Amino acid sequence: MITYDVLDVHVSVVNLEKAATLLRSMATSHRKGYICVAPVSTIVDARRDPAYRAVINAAAMVTPDGMPVAWLGRCQGFKEVARTYGPDLMLRVCNEGRIDGLRHFFYGATKEVCDKLEHNLKKKFPALIVVGKMAPPYMEQAEPVTQDEIQAINAARPDILWVGLGSPKQDFWMSLNREALNVPVMVGIGAAFDFHSGVKPQAPVWMRVCGLEWLFRLCCEPRRLWKRYLKGNTQFMYWVVKEALFGK
Repeated sequence: MITYDVLDVHVSVVNLEKAATLLRSMATSHRKGYICVAPVSTIVDARRDPAYRAVINAAAMVTPDGMPVAWLGRCQGFKEVARTYGPDLMLRVCNEGRIDGLRHFFYGATKEVCDKLEHNLKKKFPALIVVGKMAPPYMEQAEPVTQDEIQAINAARPDILWVGLGSPKQDFWMSLNREALNVPVMVGIGAAFDFHSGVKPQAPVWMRVCGLEWLFRLCCEPRRLWKRYLKGNTQFMYWVVKEALFGK
């Protein structure tokens, strides 16, 4: 897959349509791999942590989840790159995947969130096949799946395992457990569980298009997200400008 470099992270040259097509292709052809979504916060965390950067760069696809990440791709000459927002990717694959009979499994969040997520998605996309859902106990960092979890997930035979543990935990989790699970594709989807279950509000479309979703989320959860967005976004801008002016 063609990629472009954003602070040493290899971001895939995709847009929403292309990413959904590639994800479906991986699922139907049973090509094992995991997919990471990369907003600015993921790029910043990967810049700080070489181990995390290695996990992201080992993914089968890294989508430009944030508008600045997509803009940088276009600046490097890849005009087809567009923001490939994780929650939108999930909706598109759930919709189009009905043609392929794709089987979905949700891993993460809480039982209540998973139940609401399944209900809302099935209401939106009749005939959507959800073969299982699992809300694991809270973990500080990524942990190996238990034998019970392995048996339950493998027995359900999902084509796509949607992982909603939040970044960077979900990306480490997918890398750690890739070989233990007989699932063609795992996708670290972050806040999509909360958004599509209706537990948390989603930014208006105009804010997402303008690259201001971070501001909406910051206003909704200032105590939890201020460091990620205020400090992280500032560092991202500094590193990008510095690299543009002086090289790596």
